Amino acid sequence: MAGDKELYQALCREIEVKKEEMFDLCSEMVKIPSETPPSDTREMAEYVCEYITKQVEGAQVCFYEKESPVKNLVVKIKSGKPGKRLVFNGHLDTYPVGNPELWSKSPWSGDRKDGFIWGRGSSDMKGGIACFITAARVLAEHRELWNGEIVLTLAGDEEAMGDRGTQYLLDTVEDASGDAMICADVGAPNSLRFGQKGLLWIRLNAVGKSAHGAHLHKGVSAINHLIEVIRRINNEVSALEVPMPEHVRRAILDGAAISEQGAGPGETQILQKVTVNFGTIKGGTSPNLVPDSASAEADIRIPAGVRIPKIKEKIEEILSETEGVTYTVLRSYEANWSDPEDVLFQIVKEKSEEVLKTEVAVTFRVGASDARLYRLSKGIPTINCGLTPYGLGGPDEHVSMDEMVKIAKIHLLSALEFLNL
Repeated sequence: MAGDKELYQALCREIEVKKEEMFDLCSEMVKIPSETPPSDTREMAEYVCEYITKQVEGAQVCFYEKESPVKNLVVKIKSGKPGKRLVFNGHLDTYPVGNPELWSKSPWSGDRKDGFIWGRGSSDMKGGIACFITAARVLAEHRELWNGEIVLTLAGDEEAMGDRGTQYLLDTVEDASGDAMICADVGAPNSLRFGQKGLLWIRLNAVGKSAHGAHLHKGVSAINHLIEVIRRINNEVSALEVPMPEHVRRAILDGAAISEQGAGPGETQILQKVTVNFGTIKGGTSPNLVPDSASAEADIRIPAGVRIPKIKEKIEEILSETEGVTYTVLRSYEANWSDPEDVLFQIVKEKSEEVLKTEVAVTFRVGASDARLYRLSKGIPTINCGLTPYGLGGPDEHVSMDEMVKIAKIHLLSALEFLNL
């Protein structure tokens, strides 16, 4: 199968034939609100099920719910021959819309204009879902060309870290796992991601003693204690040494020039260090009262080579030297990565370069995706291969239709190659 250019070109032409249907699928999904919270993906899951049932002969579709209204589905497409199982993963939920008055048009318009599809979730990641569903359609029409199974896992709750979505599927549904997984979450077509930084969310709670603001000698300011701890965590946690595995560091450095074209200058440095962002701070009731309580929440991102206990050890050292401040962990997971030399990455990189006609980087990811759940829970080789997100998380989110065609082709050719190993 490898190197059969005429066959590959013929299959890519079938993507071209189906591209208008792919754009319509994306637009129709955008018209269905599925914000997290509450991650109500019932209508989305039912729409996708109906679409696949009509378009893919013999597809087996099953719904799974840990907790309503998060509805997940798993689609299995069999070749009828023994072989590997390749999983495509995507999330049905989206970021909240925010203030709809800041949008140029309805966040649920799904309009096609100027080469883009517009609306919340168009790029993150209903466009990506439309790509791999279209690739699966073409492959389902040519079962004689491949072996094994294709599985699509479509989950809710990703924007809330996936406990009721992808994680639930991996914990309870055997078909949700496979020999390899391609995650179509957002990124950039020329930057494939083999791993992502870890995460530690914490809440600091400070206590003091209330008094009138004119009588500071009678009070103890919780805010002052909190400020000192925030200052030290910002400075000392972010300065921790990072003994990154050399093959990971080399991949990040080798991919830097390409990756930063989309992610922006500075990504390479951020990938190699611990970062700290205090996103909320609360305390006090009036300027003329010494505050007796205060709190703050931080998002700490952890590179390969540093583990969560090391971060917690430093935080606890800082707190031991400051009175009245404690912390709790809100959410955490370790940095995770697949072997960038795995055959999956070789295949997807090769097919990406064939389609894009440019060099492609294989590097690390700053943000989160459900890809980590496949790595951490199952040890499954997992790659992120998705679309460029325009307006991600903000008003006027949109996605390139031309790029959708390219990603669909990459998904198709990568699956074909992998399922013939």
